[in-house]
Amino acid sequence: MTEIVIFLEDIDPVIFFGTNNSLLDKIRSFFPKIKIVARGNEIKCMGEEGEITFFAEKFNEIIEYYRKYHRLDEQDIEKYFFDADHLKSASNGEFEQVIVFGTSGKPVRARTVNQVVLVNDYKTNDLIIAEGPAGTGKTYTSIALAVRALKEREVKKIVLTRPAVEAGERLGFLPGDVKEKLDPYLQPLYDALHDMIPFKKLETWLEDGTVQIAPLAFMRGRTLENAFVILDEAQNATVNQLKMFLTRMGISSKFIMTGDTTQIDLPKRSDSGLLQAIRILGGIEGISIIRFDERDIVRHKLVKKIVRAYEQEESDNKNITNNP
Repeated sequence: MTEIVIFLEDIDPVIFFGTNNSLLDKIRSFFPKIKIVARGNEIKCMGEEGEITFFAEKFNEIIEYYRKYHRLDEQDIEKYFFDADHLKSASNGEFEQVIVFGTSGKPVRARTVNQVVLVNDYKTNDLIIAEGPAGTGKTYTSIALAVRALKEREVKKIVLTRPAVEAGERLGFLPGDVKEKLDPYLQPLYDALHDMIPFKKLETWLEDGTVQIAPLAFMRGRTLENAFVILDEAQNATVNQLKMFLTRMGISSKFIMTGDTTQIDLPKRSDSGLLQAIRILGGIEGISIIRFDERDIVRHKLVKKIVRAYEQEESDNKNITNNP
């Protein structure tokens, strides 16, 4: 049995360990064989030598992370114990880089490894496909990149689009004119823009066409030049719609497609153009395909558990089908 003591120097243990020791309990959950006792700024650990050594190394890395970024949450702790890429990105300072400053002056940064990959791949690719579960920040990070590109005059306009497909409803049954029918589908895009562009400035840009938000069907016949174009919910675009969208790319344009292939609302899963695009466009120079996963989820901690449960259910059903 080995015992060590770690001291938190110049760190408020109440903040570091979280409300009601929630963060300390999270750390304990990863080391059930180690007894961890916290008293003020002193952490006493008892257990087998190998596990104690690993724990001490990771715990000290978390301390350094906290000193550098002045923040710590459960997802940071998870990634420090399980994700070497996250550690590398943190040590390289990539989580510190600001994409754009929001309307309240709050900096918008990449918060996960694959969000960092998205920001970096934007520099060398004109088309990015970001696929993964809900809550991973695919669209939000993409819009932050678009706003930055517009402010730095890399592009002349932002075009945000989604296929008008939802489970259980059709546009014709919704009340109002065309705009009122479409707004519920496009609201998440408005929400992200309002986080990053002052209200009056956004209203002006929407009126003069600097920022355009429209359903995917409205893209037909257009050539989008000097534009940053984001297709959200791309899993609900059909094969023909996605081919139409991709061929709208004009000179000096950047395209990003985001989607979740586990949430396809089309009549048949095989109708999804995103599945085909991921399959046939990989390996083409200038195109980056990034696969987000549950480690990138930045919403409520339950979202990660929900995604994991659905993935397990889908996996179990596939096993039953393959082994009747």
